[in-house]
Amino acid sequence: KEHVALTLGVIDDGGPVLVRAHSECLTGDVLRSSRCDCGEQLADSLRFLQQQGRGILLYLRQEGRGIGLTKKISAYALQEQGLDTVEANLALGLPEDMRDYRVAAEMLLDLGVWRARLITNNPAKIEGLELYGIEVVERIPLRMSPNPSNVGYLRTKREKMGHILPQSVALQLAGGRLGQLE
Repeated sequence: KEHVALTLGVIDDGGPVLVRAHSECLTGDVLRSSRCDCGEQLADSLRFLQQQGRGILLYLRQEGRGIGLTKKISAYALQEQGLDTVEANLALGLPEDMRDYRVAAEMLLDLGVWRARLITNNPAKIEGLELYGIEVVERIPLRMSPNPSNVGYLRTKREKMGHILPQSVALQLAGGRLGQLE
């Protein structure tokens, strides 16, 4: 699989570089699915990179947390039966997350970047890059607005995968009620 690095401005001056390591999500990035927040994360990251005038978007070809599109669609079917995203992967005999950030770190190092200001809510991404030689000097959070279709997904990311999401996120649910991720 071919991964992509989109660069903006001077990135090889030795200073920390703004980086978004984004895992491919056909359903969210292209088809704009509301089941996840991937498309919003990609769009917001690109806007932020452009505002800063300097940075890198790594588009990593590891669809569905690394399980691939076909298995991701099978996991969606299990989610329709009530499983969350982690439970669905496990029911398919897969790990909850198969992504590896070695190639992302190699790409950054090839671009002359070894210090990053990482746009992410995922601590595993920080650990993964640091494991392969990238110093993450700052985490820049993504602040996505939940919708009724992805509240369970976001809850699972926070509770089971350790993603750092806002402590209190108001959600408009069916019937006009407000709830929270907490």
